Amino acid sequence: MTWSQVPDRHDPRAEHPTAGTRLRIVIGAETFPPDVNGAARFTHRLATGLAARGHQVHVVAPSQKGKAYTEDMDGLIVHRVRAYRTGFHPTFRLATPWQSRRALAPLLAEIKPDVVHVQSHFLVTRALIGLATRMGIPLVATNHFMPENLFGHVHVPGWLRNSASKLAWWDLIRQFSRSRMITAPTPRAVQLLTDNGLTKPAMAISCGIDLERYRGRKVITDPTARTVLFVGRLDEEKHVHELLRALPLIPAELNVRADIVGDGSLKGALEALADQLGIRDRVRFRGFVSEEELLDAYTGCDAFCMPGIAELQSLATMEAMAAGKPVVAADAMALPHLARPGRNGWLFPPGNVPTLAARLTQLFSDDAERERMGKESLEIISKHGVDSTLATFEQVYADVMGDKQRPTRLADRNRAEVEPRLPEQQAERAVRERSA
Repeated sequence: MTWSQVPDRHDPRAEHPTAGTRLRIVIGAETFPPDVNGAARFTHRLATGLAARGHQVHVVAPSQKGKAYTEDMDGLIVHRVRAYRTGFHPTFRLATPWQSRRALAPLLAEIKPDVVHVQSHFLVTRALIGLATRMGIPLVATNHFMPENLFGHVHVPGWLRNSASKLAWWDLIRQFSRSRMITAPTPRAVQLLTDNGLTKPAMAISCGIDLERYRGRKVITDPTARTVLFVGRLDEEKHVHELLRALPLIPAELNVRADIVGDGSLKGALEALADQLGIRDRVRFRGFVSEEELLDAYTGCDAFCMPGIAELQSLATMEAMAAGKPVVAADAMALPHLARPGRNGWLFPPGNVPTLAARLTQLFSDDAERERMGKESLEIISKHGVDSTLATFEQVYADVMGDKQRPTRLADRNRAEVEPRLPEQQAERAVRERSA
């Protein structure tokens, strides 16, 4: 099927007598597990949560292997679109919009989704936006992007960044304005869209978190040291260097160490900085870890630090709070929604390393206060349960489909009436069958 052959209109209600109860949902993302970052983790949590509530969920994301393939993952049907590794970032993969469009047009025609929900606007998701618009499939768009995220993947000279940022926002608004509903994780993130030219209404929906995963989990700590944890991409906008520079300013008798979980373009530079600062024996760069190891990292640390300046919500900070940890975070973007000074942690001015060091010193000097703040983190994060997030998105899907009744959660689900495959795989299968 070519671009010109894509059906002009699509009426999911005519196709699916169960629409409004059990939905067929296509979620598009540029990053998805095994990638480790906030957007990938949210997309996985959203998709698996919707599948557990009875919906048939297909995820479209760039291939991990180069060629296209389809896989079953945690109750999901994941369609990997042909993509190419790049030399400028260890995890970024390039899937061209035109190749994605050719692959996804017949896939959407076969799935006949009730709704398409994109998590970005770049390559694979740009193709989905265009196809859903052309085929008349209700489209929802959620923003996790700031231009600073792009600068961590593509080198842009400082003198060009202001212009590049404006262009990036213009492109995002142009693409997302084609959707029937736009969401972002926090009111601050919604305001950012409006400030940069969005004229359509947008809705703040928390990324949500599975609070039960952290309750009753055995805590394994090192009694000889106190640990401050960072989880996230090791890219420019995360400002992990500030945490490293703060570490030698903390009194040695407190014996504070840093646990750095994640990978990215600056990992080598950060390791070199730790050597230069003479703190290499106090910093552990763990790279990507398993889900169980990540849970152990959250429950085993004494405090969490998020120095990033481009957090539209910060799923990693939410996860640390769900583990009952106090938080020290940059006073930037949406982080003040989570880190409440004097209540569950502290904020520091971005770039102010001495203040960050002072806040960490204050936190690690008083065990009772640190424990109190950890309990406050649990109280604050309790309002961000994933079930509320899933129910809200179900209502959004019903609204964009023209049905104000919330889809009903099904207890007994017959998974995947069809399992469409990408065209390249269909061709490979046909060759195998002819050879048999």
